[in-house]
Amino acid sequence: MIVYLLCFALLLVGLYGVLTKRDLIKIILSLGILGYAVNLLLILFAYRNDSIYPILAKGKEVKQMVDPLPQALVLTSIVIELGTTAMLVALAIKLFEKYETFDITQIRRLKG
Repeated sequence: MIVYLLCFALLLVGLYGVLTKRDLIKIILSLGILGYAVNLLLILFAYRNDSIYPILAKGKEVKQMVDPLPQALVLTSIVIELGTTAMLVALAIKLFEKYETFDITQIRRLKG
């Protein structure tokens, strides 16, 4: 139970960073933390006590297996998060080249 609470706390830290920070780099890092927390929650929900890996071998008796679907979803999510983070970093670099700041309040005020 404590692992779920710690993972939820990590999710709240990421959400806090996204909603309250003004620095674009901190927002991107907070989105990464938020994504990792969601992935961890998916894996934790799929975990079963006294289970084996979802790899079948001849001659082994299978009593209970860990669900492989959330593991595949998390792998897909990691790839999507990597692409999203790369796009956000490229956008932040372009914004810095144009406005010479990472502060989103100053970027909103500037026109042109």
